[in-house]
Amino acid sequence: APEVLASLGTMIERGVLWQDFSSSMISVVMGFVLGFVTSVPVAFLMAWYRPVRYIVEPWIQFIRNIPPLAYVPLLVACAGIGRPAQVTTITIACFLIMCVTIYQGVINVDETLIKAARVLGAKNRDIFVRVLAPATLPFILTAIRLGASVALTTIIAAESAGSRFGLGMRIRALSSNFENAPMLAYVIVLGIIGILLEKGIRFLEKKLTGWQETIN
Repeated sequence: APEVLASLGTMIERGVLWQDFSSSMISVVMGFVLGFVTSVPVAFLMAWYRPVRYIVEPWIQFIRNIPPLAYVPLLVACAGIGRPAQVTTITIACFLIMCVTIYQGVINVDETLIKAARVLGAKNRDIFVRVLAPATLPFILTAIRLGASVALTTIIAAESAGSRFGLGMRIRALSSNFENAPMLAYVIVLGIIGILLEKGIRFLEKKLTGWQETIN
């Protein structure tokens, strides 16, 4: 433990830790946001329209079984070395897990609610906004939590194709040089970031879905 703390202090003094942290977090945030923004409409369209489901779902199931590290070289060939490939890798990983989670939430919405809304004259837009969105909110928040976790773990693979800075890049470089103490320090930093994200999202989830809690 003292060696790990000392190595972490050395990295901070050099200014490397902050550069690695900021570089990775930029890629993580960008990839997560893009993954979320694209997964929500696709998930709703898959659940609402069968033709979309038949076209999109097989591709999602196919790509889900491929680890991000396997398609990073292909993304590098298309997007080049650096942040574009990193963000694209994280976006794909986040999109897959969030899209499936939100889709499951939409198809599990009680059909009675939808039928009742139609009887009252609600159009598709009203059903989306007033019925599906509130009912699916817990699944959306779960998707956000899972997506954040995936984004953080995928950064290791995303930065494997070449990067000047980054937590994943530094862990890989330190491991290659058998510098175990600073490598462990970076792993701990990554774990702390994950815990903080988890706590923050759970707090948000409790605030937004508190109305669904019931007293036994």
